[in-house]
Amino acid sequence: MLMTKPHKTVVLRRLAFIILCVSLGWFLKAKTTPRAGMMGMMGQTPYVLVERVQMQDTLKAQNHIAHVEAINSVSLQPRVSGMIDAVLFEEGSFVKEGDILFEIESDTFKATLDLRAAELERAKAALTEAERNYERQKKLSGQNISSKASFDAAESAFLQAKAGVAEAKASWNLANISYEDTFSRAPISGYIGKALVTKGNRVVASQQVLAKIVQLNPVRVAFNLTDKEFLAFKSKAKGEKNPHIKARITLPDGTLVVKDFISGFVDNEVSKNTATVSIYGDFENDDEKLVPGSYVQIALILEPKMRIVVPQAALMQDENGFYVFVVNEHSVAEERRLVLGEVSDDKQVVEEGLNEGEMVVVKGVQKLSNGIKVQPSLVGSAR
Repeated sequence: MLMTKPHKTVVLRRLAFIILCVSLGWFLKAKTTPRAGMMGMMGQTPYVLVERVQMQDTLKAQNHIAHVEAINSVSLQPRVSGMIDAVLFEEGSFVKEGDILFEIESDTFKATLDLRAAELERAKAALTEAERNYERQKKLSGQNISSKASFDAAESAFLQAKAGVAEAKASWNLANISYEDTFSRAPISGYIGKALVTKGNRVVASQQVLAKIVQLNPVRVAFNLTDKEFLAFKSKAKGEKNPHIKARITLPDGTLVVKDFISGFVDNEVSKNTATVSIYGDFENDDEKLVPGSYVQIALILEPKMRIVVPQAALMQDENGFYVFVVNEHSVAEERRLVLGEVSDDKQVVEEGLNEGEMVVVKGVQKLSNGIKVQPSLVGSAR
């Protein structure tokens, strides 16, 4: 079967139809998609993301793995044997030094204390009688009315009665101590854990742990420096007029805190196995961010170096240098020329050109010009 060529008129019609479709498509696209350069002319305000300018510690210091320790922790043990009558704390709560935590068969020990008190009173009464008899015999002996044997017997009875009072008083003191020990008290302030012995169970003095208390404030951080690092830091600290040593601590979640040393000490020798020196620093922990048992990173610094930093995504550059756009209180973008310093982590240090608290544009800078009205949204905030 022979193929015939399409007529020239048909080809022209088809070509005209294709051109018409393409032209219509471009027309509709232009209508539905406003160009970025025309947004200001069409009255549309561009959206931008902004971030608040902050001061950040840019001092370079080497981090070391450190272990958080409780300065004081107590495994509470009973001082008397008996049945647990009551558990008087909430597990996991904060307890103060002197708080009663457990009551151990106090009624039995109270009865023993009362018995010793009665014995003491009896001994005092016997002493009073012996003393009167002694004074009587002493007077009669001086008048040669009573015999020497009667005087000696009265004197001996008086001295024995005094010893009896001392013995009874000592027995009462021991009973009172035992009675007080039936109320197991917190020896330190801190957080108490689980009750390891509950009501109705019998405990033996100094044989069981009732609960554990851990002090959280202040807290201790232990870490190691190599012998070279320790000597270098020590030499640097001596070179300062008034060295004020701080610690920059990075928590497990990445949070950075700077704390002053309350006190600290260095181990008395270098480990021959690791060639390191153990350092122990005590810190205030009012916010309880340092949890005993956790691992953190610590860097020793003499003074934090706080400087203005901005995200590198905010920076623009032209033939005149670097600049950013700052959004003022009227939501107007202002071009701000900068003098830059070094890079600190993922941020750019700014020596001049910005103030703390200003809002710098970090996304959408390409569609901005100086003086344009914008709709800012703070990074991390929901709109």
